[in-house]
Amino acid sequence: MTRHLLAPALVVIASTAGAQEFRHLGDFLLKSHLKITNGQVSPIPVKPVAFHVYTDGLTIRISTENDPSATTTFDIYRSDGVGRRRIGGGGIEVIPGLQATSRIDGVYRHLRLSSESLTITTFPGVSDQTIVSHAVAAVRREDAQATPSPEKP
Repeated sequence: MTRHLLAPALVVIASTAGAQEFRHLGDFLLKSHLKITNGQVSPIPVKPVAFHVYTDGLTIRISTENDPSATTTFDIYRSDGVGRRRIGGGGIEVIPGLQATSRIDGVYRHLRLSSESLTITTFPGVSDQTIVSHAVAAVRREDAQATPSPEKP
């Protein structure tokens, strides 16, 4: 009888342990940083920053190239895709992606993540400003070397 109860318990423990492991989703390069105040959009000059994105299926962790030990964590609330404007104009299409949120010290952040881009929208608690940070998928050097250019034979 004990043997029959032990197997399901081990499955639960193994699945819980597996949920703790983070896998790499991709690397992104910060391209723009905008501040929106009273309907006015102001670009904020930024140096390109590399973001490294990981998930355990429930949360998303983002670290930067400059400090891999410091991470920002977002709780996934949607995994059924994200919307984007159709290439070539027209309406909106849904592509595979995740949406997640973070709320720390009165600052609310929304994350929109797909294989091609990462957007973090920040809403400070006591402010009339909204900050939008947009990053695009980075091509790793080894990937760029391994993939032949269609222009070169």
